[in-house]
Amino acid sequence: MKRFNFSRKTLGIPYAIYLLIFVVAPLVVLVIYAFTNSDGAPTLANLKDFFTNANTLGTLVYSFAVAIVTTIVCLLIAYPTAYILAMSKLKNQSVMLMLFIMPMWINFSLRVTALKEILTVLEGNLAYYPFFNTIVGMTYDFLPFMILPIYTTLQKLDVSLTEAALDLGATSRRAFLSVTLPLSVPGIISGVSMVFLPSMTNYVILEMLYNSTYIMGSLIGSYFSAYDWHNGSMIALVLLAIICIFTLLTGGSDRDENLQRGGALL
Repeated sequence: MKRFNFSRKTLGIPYAIYLLIFVVAPLVVLVIYAFTNSDGAPTLANLKDFFTNANTLGTLVYSFAVAIVTTIVCLLIAYPTAYILAMSKLKNQSVMLMLFIMPMWINFSLRVTALKEILTVLEGNLAYYPFFNTIVGMTYDFLPFMILPIYTTLQKLDVSLTEAALDLGATSRRAFLSVTLPLSVPGIISGVSMVFLPSMTNYVILEMLYNSTYIMGSLIGSYFSAYDWHNGSMIALVLLAIICIFTLLTGGSDRDENLQRGGALL
């Protein structure tokens, strides 16, 4: 009887099967629908329509605007918060961090519903400030994803580097800008990636806060709801390409920084 040799590669077989069924196969179907018409014939009309349709391009620009503003607001709030938590001498530092993470344990719909009630009390009619409400909702939802990687990076920084800069005559501001901030770039890049990408497609917040404007996620959903799988697949494919390019760019910067520092922090 032939003896079965168990190896580490064997452990990867279930994962490989999972990828083929739930990742590769749906992606192949998406590509087929994107480059065919309603008769099943190959065509590039769907790709051309994406770059010539004013509604699609307008939605893409609006999605970028929402994602950029959300990312900037989250970064402006998260970095000081993470810096104070990481550099403080508090004994209950982990408890303070948990307070920022706890909203992630609550159901997403419940959190947005509670936020909607608060905004309704403050504004009266949410339809008056759709963009502002969207940014508030996105920031509330994705802020912990910005705080965590920055906090992890700052907490693992070598404090002696900052002390050396101060001993050499640098001011606290100069030491922060020249030492702490550059060394925390990997955490910033990770946080930006974790906030920017989902902000472009998370249309649930827009719908729950009565924002009638589309972003890419809701536009794709509208095409599939109308049974136009071909244009919907093309939009999803182009958005996937944009996300992959963004991930490669930010991943490359993160990898270069980690090589210089001797390893990843997150």
